[in-house]
Amino acid sequence: MGTPLGEFLRARRDATRPEALGLAVGARRRVPGLRRSELASLAGISVEYLIRIEQGSDRNPSPAVVNALAGALRLNVTEREHLRHLTKIGGGVCVGRLAQPRPDVRPAVLTLLDQFEPGIALVTNRLGDLLAFTAGFDLLARPCGLLDGPRPNLTRYVFTDARARAVFPDWGTLADERAFDLWLGPSAERTTGFSAELAAAAGEEFTRRRDQHALPTRGRLRWVHPTVGELRLDREVLELPPSDAQQFVAFLPGDDASADALRRLHVQRGTVT
Repeated sequence: MGTPLGEFLRARRDATRPEALGLAVGARRRVPGLRRSELASLAGISVEYLIRIEQGSDRNPSPAVVNALAGALRLNVTEREHLRHLTKIGGGVCVGRLAQPRPDVRPAVLTLLDQFEPGIALVTNRLGDLLAFTAGFDLLARPCGLLDGPRPNLTRYVFTDARARAVFPDWGTLADERAFDLWLGPSAERTTGFSAELAAAAGEEFTRRRDQHALPTRGRLRWVHPTVGELRLDREVLELPPSDAQQFVAFLPGDDASADALRRLHVQRGTVT
């Protein structure tokens, strides 16, 4: 049985072009990425050991081996951090990010949220639960169906609600982001259950994105509102204390047209101050 660590290494090996590492590309090459023998050689380990890591029979590679693999694959800082995180998970090490999250939002954080009115801000977690939000976010999200139901969740909406593809023109990028964040979920038990729920509901569309371990670029988000049209929103994410396992997210207009559209939205709803 494989492990997240093995899946990540295979995904990165398949995605790494040999020529990018100065390796010769022969006409008889049958794989687009690196061969196991090539990665093992670059990392200074045996092919047999790399197979054991990728297949999950060795779940505790040493820090030296992990660093050697990261160097061989030329991982960036974020990818190296994710690799080490997966190594800890696979080895049964308790890591801070897997702490049980708060089911509620602390009063101080709610007060901070109030200060953003009438702007767009919310408190969420890695699973995508929308735990608290401003009236400005409500104006943006409710007409799109994102807040339907008693426990709105962005990840579930993206993968199981047909409206999501129209609301988010860059749906694939957002879907990759939401799937990846489950690896950093606030509770191993809850993350596993939620992931199984999405796998049953969305099938290969979700599982492929979850298992490819593609680190997302969390840049500008395009959001199509049914009343004011397309918005370009920049996101700023503030990590709350580890005991909360939550994030404070603020959305800012990314251009003048989006700022004007948001003002029109508030005028229509009579919320301009």
